[in-house]
Amino acid sequence: MVPLLVAGVLLFPACGPPANDSSEPVAETESATTDSAKEGATCAAHGAPTELCFICDASLRDPGRLWCREHDRYEDRCWLCHPELEDKDRLWCKEHSLYEDECFLCHPELLEDRSGNAGEETDTATTSTSTGEVLFCREHGVLEAECGICHPDLLTQPGRRGVKVRLASPESAAQAGVVARPPDVLAMDAGVEGFAELTFNENKLAKITSLVGGVVRSVEVDLGSRVQRGELLATITSEAIGDAQGTYVRALAEKELRRKTFERQRELLAQRITSETEYEEAMAAAEVAVAGVRQARQRLVVLGFDDSQIDALASQQTMNGVLELRAPFDGEVVDRAAVQGEVIDAADVLFTVADPSVLWARVNLPESQLAHVRKGQRVELTVESLPGRSFSGTLTWISATVDEKTRMARGRVEVANPQRLLKAQMFARARILTTRSDRAVVVPSSAVQDVTGTAIVFVKEADDLFEARPVTLGTKRDGRIEITGGLDPEESVVVAGGFALKSQLLVSRLGAGCVHD
Repeated sequence: MVPLLVAGVLLFPACGPPANDSSEPVAETESATTDSAKEGATCAAHGAPTELCFICDASLRDPGRLWCREHDRYEDRCWLCHPELEDKDRLWCKEHSLYEDECFLCHPELLEDRSGNAGEETDTATTSTSTGEVLFCREHGVLEAECGICHPDLLTQPGRRGVKVRLASPESAAQAGVVARPPDVLAMDAGVEGFAELTFNENKLAKITSLVGGVVRSVEVDLGSRVQRGELLATITSEAIGDAQGTYVRALAEKELRRKTFERQRELLAQRITSETEYEEAMAAAEVAVAGVRQARQRLVVLGFDDSQIDALASQQTMNGVLELRAPFDGEVVDRAAVQGEVIDAADVLFTVADPSVLWARVNLPESQLAHVRKGQRVELTVESLPGRSFSGTLTWISATVDEKTRMARGRVEVANPQRLLKAQMFARARILTTRSDRAVVVPSSAVQDVTGTAIVFVKEADDLFEARPVTLGTKRDGRIEITGGLDPEESVVVAGGFALKSQLLVSRLGAGCVHD
């Protein structure tokens, strides 16, 4: 009975090495374990030391043996599920569902005797039933170690290939609407997905103000008008504008007067008619006049006058107190607040001009995906209001920080919008293309089921037999999912009706399980 006893002993952290090691330290450890078990608390349900009761404490069970959850015993000792394995010539411990000669809960001395003659004798008695038999689930027609209906928890074991699900008959799958076919193998781009909001390109966005208070004299464009650089938007009349224009015109006149005076003094000095002091005074006055013109001109520039307007003002010698507001670049009037005859303040925004031919998409990037993202990558955007269409852009900026609450970084995508189908403040789904696979194994999203956090697909092995297979998921796109691990291209996978198979897989968790009494 060495294998069974060894398996049983491995359940307990305090137990020593296997029975075939008869060194002195092992004996001391075993003795200490037995003493501790005898002196410890007792399980009220099974009358056994709590340190040893594997029925109550699942962590004490042998991880290499299946457990019958319906009857609370090891599968290879459950005569209700496997009556064919019972050895009727051996005494049976009903309380702990083990043979009497292996029940260390009733006979703790077995822990002490597992090395030496006693162990050798029990080994001969039990080897045939514990290690020589492969358990078979008679109810579902598969090996017990592969029966997903009896043991759905096997799916979550590390390195597990899959478990079997057998239906009641070959016709059951068709009646449940189960459809299976091989997965598609095609080229697919992997990417990082995130939500985005469209905004105007801030390098081509301008808010137009008059910079001084006044009255709107005229409005030349309307909301939505397309304008070109330098096109007149509105005119403003203002006392401050008139003062600035008047100051400039007077400065020009003063400059001309001082220039003539200086030239006259220079001629007189050459004829020795005037003094050098008067000449220098005339020269200084001319320089002051030039500085005055420069200062008056700069004030007009600040108020919004361009060079052509200032030059025209000088040539016409008029002071009409009118400021012309003009478009700074080609674009569209996306907002208008100017109304003819309205009194305005210097801070009032009268127009907003934007160029909607190129928009920005501000995208949220998950922190966990930042290692795959870099500037210059191509981005595809889709919006709900334009189904079936995608728009291409380029990732031009990634923030240097991550939001401490959402754990998201921000990115900016420049998107061409020549037909102006996209609008600012639209929500979009962005997909940053990171890698490309020419032979991706792809299945419909309906083929993938979730079982306690594990992604699985059902692989068809026969008309009534399917394998629940854990898989690794890759890119998701257009209702399809790439399978990067766990599925071969030639296998037939369930693409419809998978929920019916999932329900059958989990039937034991719903209280059904084995039907043996």
